[in-house]
Amino acid sequence: MTSAVELKQQDNLFIHPWDDFVKLGDHQRTLLGRGDGVYVYDSEGNRLLDAPAGMWCVNIGHGRAEMAQAVYDQIMALPYVSPWSMTTGPAAEFAAQIVEQSPGDLNHVFFTTCGSTAVDSALRFAQFYNNMRGKPQKKHIIAQKRGYHGSTYLGGSVSGKERDKSHLDCETGFVHHIDAPHPLHKPDGMSAADFLDHCVANLENMIAEVGADNCAIFVAEPILASGGVIVPPEGYHQRCLEVCRKHDMLYLSDEVVTAFGRLGHCFASQAVFGIVPDIITTAKGLTSGYIPMGAFLVSDRLIGEIKQAGGDSAVFSNGFTYSGHPVAAAAGIKNLEIMLRENLFEQARENGEYMQQQLQTLREIPIVRDVRGKGLMACVECELIAGGDDLAMDYEIGNLIDKHCQAQGLIVRPMINMCVMSPPLTITRAQIDDMVGMLREGILRAAAEIEAGESDGSQGDSRHPSPAA
Repeated sequence: MTSAVELKQQDNLFIHPWDDFVKLGDHQRTLLGRGDGVYVYDSEGNRLLDAPAGMWCVNIGHGRAEMAQAVYDQIMALPYVSPWSMTTGPAAEFAAQIVEQSPGDLNHVFFTTCGSTAVDSALRFAQFYNNMRGKPQKKHIIAQKRGYHGSTYLGGSVSGKERDKSHLDCETGFVHHIDAPHPLHKPDGMSAADFLDHCVANLENMIAEVGADNCAIFVAEPILASGGVIVPPEGYHQRCLEVCRKHDMLYLSDEVVTAFGRLGHCFASQAVFGIVPDIITTAKGLTSGYIPMGAFLVSDRLIGEIKQAGGDSAVFSNGFTYSGHPVAAAAGIKNLEIMLRENLFEQARENGEYMQQQLQTLREIPIVRDVRGKGLMACVECELIAGGDDLAMDYEIGNLIDKHCQAQGLIVRPMINMCVMSPPLTITRAQIDDMVGMLREGILRAAAEIEAGESDGSQGDSRHPSPAA
């Protein structure tokens, strides 16, 4: 059997997402061996509370035997067929189940391989839609700074996290970004109502600059997850949808993170934010990460317009070898069955509110700048100097908090100076108390270490590099 030491060294042959090639060969990442509920266990036998649920996705928790059985049964029955010319029971059944949970008239599902390919395919669909309508100039995409929509070329281009683009090429000709609707950045003295108007005006102004006849779609996360769990001001999405309707633009709600229970509902767009978008993208919680899968949902209205304009043919020449993969679909069916049977959406609503309340107690720690979130997703943002803008210092505090939390038995997700949490929907209030307590102690220990001058600013980089998804 290969030892943990050997595996960690072999891992340096695996180029991870967002890997630093300068450090390639020197990483010593935590090696995880198994999971159970909200916990994972490392190669040394340490139990760690998985506060990020892997990466926003292990919503039903780790170690579900019935999920393993469903996947096994489908593999033994039929592991794969071509989605071009055939279909399978799991793919058809899962599509019907998703539609049953979807808002409004979003009654068609296009299966992909992950969130990135879901967003990429949805944006290609928007281009296809306008081509079919005889509006080929209507191709420009408006998205948000600090938004994240994947790492395909188009998804990466639409993402608005500048540091993720430092050494990569992106589309700039027809992709445009507006400021994120971040309440923390509301100017002093500006009312909440005026700030909302200001955020919506950012979209209006960009449309005017690009030209409404050229603008195809607005892409927005209900909550900007990887940007730091940014919760927009109330009414933002409703107002932006109205702007899109006025200018004949589509509205894409990127629910790769927020769907399948994260905010206490299968989909959050209508239930939480009061909108029925034209397109919804989803992944992650779609199968709780047990098998890779993504999808986008599209409205009957758009399908109807394409049918009417298509004449004899309207072929959407986009798809993947693994679209509607039967094993992934079987996992998705079992995943949703578990969520509904165990009332995990309701549990997430109740415990999400409790988690937000408990995390607010961390505001009393001097270096905590902000605590924000909704449902079972949250961010605790720290800074050593109030109003400071020292990136190296921000990395230092985030990495130290990560180190001290893991030493106590908690995995947080350090994104520079932000600690992001999105635990499994199965988390209990007692486990939330443990999570908040360990995070509190991790922040206090990190602050004390820096104050004592013991940190070299490099802790944590090789254990938990911080990818964006």
